[in-house]
Amino acid sequence: MRIGLALPHYDTSLAGEPVTWTGLRSVARVAEEAGLDSLWVSDHLFLDWGRYGGPDTPQGSLECWTTAAAVAASTSRIRVGTLALCNDFRPPALLAKMAGSLDRLSGGRLDIGLGAGWYEQEYKRAGLDFDRPGIRIERLGEAVEIVKRLLEGEELTFGGSHYRIEGAVCRPGPAPGRQPPVWVGGKGDRLLATAARVADGWNMSWLGSVETYRDRSLVATRACEAVGRDPVTLRRSVGAYALVGRNEADARARFRRLAERTPAGVLGSTNGNTAVSWDVFRRDHFAGTAAEVTDRLGSLRDLGVEEVIVTLGTLPFQVADEEDVEQIGELAPALR
Repeated sequence: MRIGLALPHYDTSLAGEPVTWTGLRSVARVAEEAGLDSLWVSDHLFLDWGRYGGPDTPQGSLECWTTAAAVAASTSRIRVGTLALCNDFRPPALLAKMAGSLDRLSGGRLDIGLGAGWYEQEYKRAGLDFDRPGIRIERLGEAVEIVKRLLEGEELTFGGSHYRIEGAVCRPGPAPGRQPPVWVGGKGDRLLATAARVADGWNMSWLGSVETYRDRSLVATRACEAVGRDPVTLRRSVGAYALVGRNEADARARFRRLAERTPAGVLGSTNGNTAVSWDVFRRDHFAGTAAEVTDRLGSLRDLGVEEVIVTLGTLPFQVADEEDVEQIGELAPALR
């Protein structure tokens, strides 16, 4: 099983400070040097922490594709992925062209994650229609099919309910000899049915426990069987909240630092000091020593998970300190 890192590209995501390219690039290089397998960028015009108990003030974000390209240019080995692109931000034929170019320019290191979109505020502020979930998921399914077929080299004519394409091409395509996998992110039944029908893989984020994943994984398996697909061919990954220490005392110290650098309210307080104990935190996160976290994450392998993408905190794409990235590298050899 492989391990990836969710990169801190929002305001407050890295050490509680405003986002900078210098900081993000440094984290990416530390992750590559530490032996991690992949780096991931999400796709929001902005984000707020209200749903996590924090402030609802919009947090700035570096744009997903621009950032992914810069990260790929600043590293040499590690894979770069999107977790996940909002399908409604880009027409699928354009998305395929962007993906083919980035995969080729990075030497075949791109993974494409796509989602139906969920954050209504950014749609409204950008002047985009926020359709009901069923429509957005239908559109996602068509987009995945279009992107995959174009990346396979087809001169594509496509007539669907949401997209019509006549003679689209993606030239040059991805790096020779490699087809970038297209992952679908989400966890609802309709989303899983779409993944089973058209995607290479399915990602579920963000996970606090193995038990949370088990039920959704069973639904994904049944969705595959319903369309005559061998469930084993649907690749699976998860995004997980994690924090690793050299020993128990070190793990607790890292938790205290995380609490100091997490926006007020997220960990149950309003004054910036955590109201959540270490024991409660580790119950709801993959937190502890390297051996403890490896053991818990490793149990996901029995459920078909091939890669775990970690966010080193209690918010998506959060890193309290670069030291936490170095420490998480200890998991990579054991998980493999």
